[in-house]
Amino acid sequence: MKFYNRTSELAMLAKIEQLATLAAQMTFVVGRRRIGKTSLISKAYAHSKSLYFFVSKKSETLLCAEFTEEIKRKLEVPIFGEIKSFKEIFALLMELSKSQHFTLIIDEFQEFNTVNAAVFSDMQHLWDAHKDSSKINLVLCGSVYSLMTRIFEGSKEPLFGRATHRLHVKAFDVATLAQIMEENAPGYAKEDLLAFYLFTGGVAKYVELLLLNKALHLDAILEYVFTENSLFIEEGKHLLIEEFGKEYGIYFSILSLIASGKTSRPAIESILETTVGGHLDRLENDYGLIKKIRPILAKPNSRMVKYTVEDNFLNFWFRFIFKHRSAIEIGNLAYIKELVVRDYPTFCGRFLEKYFIEKLKAEKSYNLIGTYWERDNQNEIDIVAINELSKRILIAEVKRNPNQISLPKLKEKAKKLLLDFNGYEIDYQGLSLRDM
Repeated sequence: MKFYNRTSELAMLAKIEQLATLAAQMTFVVGRRRIGKTSLISKAYAHSKSLYFFVSKKSETLLCAEFTEEIKRKLEVPIFGEIKSFKEIFALLMELSKSQHFTLIIDEFQEFNTVNAAVFSDMQHLWDAHKDSSKINLVLCGSVYSLMTRIFEGSKEPLFGRATHRLHVKAFDVATLAQIMEENAPGYAKEDLLAFYLFTGGVAKYVELLLLNKALHLDAILEYVFTENSLFIEEGKHLLIEEFGKEYGIYFSILSLIASGKTSRPAIESILETTVGGHLDRLENDYGLIKKIRPILAKPNSRMVKYTVEDNFLNFWFRFIFKHRSAIEIGNLAYIKELVVRDYPTFCGRFLEKYFIEKLKAEKSYNLIGTYWERDNQNEIDIVAINELSKRILIAEVKRNPNQISLPKLKEKAKKLLLDFNGYEIDYQGLSLRDM
């Protein structure tokens, strides 16, 4: 697949590499699995002197044998005898970096937690002792978000405060997805763009798979997703079981309920018959998988709270695949595909709203963007965008079908909200598929 976007990330990595020619730099790179971290780093350092270590789940001795060969090949230095500990490998590289500048990339860095957890403290001691005279560009990359953030941002962890840079690799934005569709499916229907956005969420690997399989129209996407042995069927499990560990069952249940429309804590707790406050907090703050939403302008401690699953694909996976895992287990993918086709027009509506919100954020014309509702979900408004400087407010209703939009009803629903906006220029809009 052609390399898309990532202009700002490449510029940041290039600047860090330049800084490392003068003083050692440590960058940790995070992002969910399949987002394109390795591709980004490979692109950034394709023409640099660099070493690439991949931390797989094998013995430290075997890993060190691989790393030793990489050092010999890339840095052209002789190494005599067998090195069996990463501590020795890192000590050697810190010493070599005093006389030559190079980049060291360690991918799936968090796996050292399984291989040998002492690696983190060993690295801390060596880094502190040698960084002032080193010219190493150290890039530590990982896809278990919770572990990576804990390793570098947990105040009790050895590497806390050592990183000089943090890079969070995110999904492609809506403009990039539209560009990809334009280049690979000229004349695409807006329905197809919405489906492409919904199923991939801008995750590079999913985009690549759909491009390779020429699945760029809604019917073709569904056909590919529900093919036997499709990566998408078990993807949620593969992504998250390592994140959640033994407690994955309760987390999966919560995510499935949120994806199915049970978006309040009381609704979730009434179904699960247990308190989930701590789990919701960890899903939001430790794992970055859900987001707490309040009506725009609501106070931070307002109890009017809804939750949403942030990742588009995981939202789909928990709504349809995990929820109907019994059909998966007996191989009846056609049944789930029928459910998706039946419920798709309603289900995709929330992603159309999300698409327009992301588009508005990218335009940078407003300082506040959100949704609005009153008690008991009365007077719901899909999008409210405010520019407090120029005193402008956009109030929008989002529907797939523009004929279902009623601006008079929208104005009626906005009456209470607008009591706080005397003197503002009000722009009422209806947004539909044709406006994507």
